Amino acid sequence: MSTQQDIYAAGSENRPPMLNKENYVPWSSRLLRYAKSRPNGKLIYNSIMNGPYVRRMIPEPGDADREVPVLETFHEQTDDELTVAEIKQMEADDQAIQTILLGLPEDIYAAVDSCETAQEIWLRVQQMMKGSDIGIQEKKAKLFNEWERFTSTDGESIESYYHRFSKLMNDFKRNKHFPEKIASNLKFLNNLQPEWSRHVTIVHQTKDLHTTDYTQLYDFLKYNQKEVDDQRAERLAKTHDPLALMANSNNPFNYPVFHQDQPSPSTYMQQPQPINNNYNPQPSFNQNYMQQPMPNPEDISITTTCNNLC
Repeated sequence: MSTQQDIYAAGSENRPPMLNKENYVPWSSRLLRYAKSRPNGKLIYNSIMNGPYVRRMIPEPGDADREVPVLETFHEQTDDELTVAEIKQMEADDQAIQTILLGLPEDIYAAVDSCETAQEIWLRVQQMMKGSDIGIQEKKAKLFNEWERFTSTDGESIESYYHRFSKLMNDFKRNKHFPEKIASNLKFLNNLQPEWSRHVTIVHQTKDLHTTDYTQLYDFLKYNQKEVDDQRAERLAKTHDPLALMANSNNPFNYPVFHQDQPSPSTYMQQPQPINNNYNPQPSFNQNYMQQPMPNPEDISITTTCNNLC
């Protein structure tokens, strides 16, 4: 939405908010608030919600003394018979119509301008938006999906996190969904970044999450923002320090250093082996695997003796 459209959607002191077809519910709420803020605001609101003032029928007494008795009759209230309060209500009825029509885009305006009362226009627009807006079930699904996916972002301040969470809770209330306090409090606490874990534990131990509001939790946590920022900065410094990374990495050449008085692991692995002069050692992976093993000198002398005897 462009900046100009944002201004129209929000409205101003002298103009009602413009209807956005994808956001009928917030528009209707803003328009009613705008109506109440106007001069005669209560009367304008009453006209939108309950209909216009209907002129009363004034009775005219009959004449029983005539040869043909004249029964009592009625006539519609004339302008001269209106009270000051009734005149104000009728003026508010006209203002209510104008208030709604000024907040409608041209295509919606063309479909409702034949309506004669503000209440009739209001109900007609409401009915039209039920068909053009995302269906009620889809809107619920979208809202609950947003609830499930809601979490804090790395480096986000508690203030920003609180404002986003408040907007989500406001959307729930606007759509007539009211999560229990324990559910909203746990959602608020359990989706903070790991640096908040100590403070979250303190909240669990000191607050009754069944009665406390998440705004009160925010008021408690916000005083620890600096400490959390320091912990985050320390964590990031370790993460981005190459020496710290090498020290903590699983480096195959990073062997442990043992104290002089502490036996090395190889000491425990060494076992005495019987001497076998005829044992022919196999190439080790620590040697050049192409190099042949050196023969035993005693084996050479034995072989020479046998050849001489033969």
